[in-house]
Amino acid sequence: MVSPVVPASGALTPLGLDSVRLLPGFWGDRRALGQEVIIGHCLEWMEKLGWIGNFRGGPARGREFADSEVYKLLEAMAWASDPRFDDLAVTVVAAQESDGYLNTRWGGDRYRDLEWGHELYCYGHLIQAGVARLRAFGEDEFTEAVRRAADHVCARFLDSDEVCGHPVVEMALVELYRATGAERYLEMARRFVERRGTPALAEVEFGRAYFQDDMPVRQATVFRGHAVRAMYLACGAVDVAVETGDTELLRAIETQWERTVARRTYLTGGMGSRHDGESFGEDFELPPDRAYSETCAAVGSVMLSHRLLLATGDRRYAAQAERTLYNVVAASPALDGRSYFYTNPLHVRVPGQQPEGVSPRAQAGLRAPWFAVSCCPNNVARTFASLPAYLATGTEDGIQIHHPTPSVISHDGLTLRVQTRYPWEGTVTVRVEKAPETMRRITLPVLSAERVWRVGDVVTVEMPVEPSWVRPDPRVDAVRGCVAVTRGPLVYCAEAPGNEPALELVRVTTASVPREHWQDGAVELDVTATVGMRKEVNLRLVPYHRWGNRGPATMRVWIPEE
Repeated sequence: MVSPVVPASGALTPLGLDSVRLLPGFWGDRRALGQEVIIGHCLEWMEKLGWIGNFRGGPARGREFADSEVYKLLEAMAWASDPRFDDLAVTVVAAQESDGYLNTRWGGDRYRDLEWGHELYCYGHLIQAGVARLRAFGEDEFTEAVRRAADHVCARFLDSDEVCGHPVVEMALVELYRATGAERYLEMARRFVERRGTPALAEVEFGRAYFQDDMPVRQATVFRGHAVRAMYLACGAVDVAVETGDTELLRAIETQWERTVARRTYLTGGMGSRHDGESFGEDFELPPDRAYSETCAAVGSVMLSHRLLLATGDRRYAAQAERTLYNVVAASPALDGRSYFYTNPLHVRVPGQQPEGVSPRAQAGLRAPWFAVSCCPNNVARTFASLPAYLATGTEDGIQIHHPTPSVISHDGLTLRVQTRYPWEGTVTVRVEKAPETMRRITLPVLSAERVWRVGDVVTVEMPVEPSWVRPDPRVDAVRGCVAVTRGPLVYCAEAPGNEPALELVRVTTASVPREHWQDGAVELDVTATVGMRKEVNLRLVPYHRWGNRGPATMRVWIPEE
């Protein structure tokens, strides 16, 4: 199966890129943008800055984890069948040492800094690229090099008590086990998960929770510390739990997910409220203007929700993935795919300055073409390239469509064509193009129908996309007395290019329903507001994922209520 996640068991079976074909529409357009623009944009910048040149023996350029960005790009290329994969893969493989070690930064000074060195983290992304290549094309020189690297990791770490400061190798090794059947990869991943929190890493200024090394994984009750690290570790733990039948470990991650989503997650689905340590705050610590909400944490959140959906079949995981995809992952790239948000705050008080070239800071009021730490553009590239694998699942009963978008979906003799303008419009039409002579079930978020389907049969459902006022939990003191607007899965925001109107002086009335208005192929909303000395104005709200495309602007999701 051509999919990033292929568990051996679970409530639902993923349908990969070989079973789901995206058509023009919200997600099909973004996958096309990834193939036509984003992958090339990332390749150009990493070549220009010497990150790829590191593999050719050039002077060390970029951060100590720059190799991982090249590997994420290779993964994106594999899912997208990009013809540039081969040349880049040859460059990477040529840098591998005879025992399988592959890292352009540390060379002969291996594994001296597991807290910050990121060697195992880089292997994780290398292995994920290798799994993508193996599933999409089969074995070749690159996948053989990936196996050598994974075998090196097992030989070096299987009998130690060490882990990496930045998780990701855990879920990568499980997926390599799933793709090859080699038990040592699963066992290595299991040991990495179980060692963390014993503790396995040195004390650092941010505290052990930064690495999720303050307590064993199965003893935690909530996600904490560095948000990306937390998401990646949880993904690995779910993978290990599913493959080993460890229901206790799986339930531990479900418990952590439940509390985190209820108390430490933004309305947009964003995770991470502190710039200090790029980390989660305490329960209900969700300041909109200081939100970090890193794009990579959103990618990790989607990966985790998808895994939990497959393991349990619980629809709430798909709903959370949907909210995060539409409002954080989709927000990162500009509409032209040539600049990106690293952080995703819900309130910007001062219009940012347009970055030119490499931004040294993750926090910016505008998207930047590239960053000194440019994990987010490459994460977006691989996520968009693998999007079809997240949209639907299958069982012996039929097909479950979790994220309606124009597509053609096939499974077990049943082929469906999905037509919709969701999330802009709520109508979703599913037409049967091929059907077996047996009972099959077609499931969408608001409908489940089982019967013997015939070619030409049509199912039509209405997804809820009416605008709604949302009030925050009163324990989130940073936005007490404010309201926000959602419409279906979309969160809306007020955006003021040039700071007009002055959003700090705006208050809205919830007495009237937001009024819909089509603009540039998207639905924007008008609400009644007052500015300053009670001057009544019409305030335009735009989908959060589209803000920042018209130049420097202030912005806010949560607006004081009149």
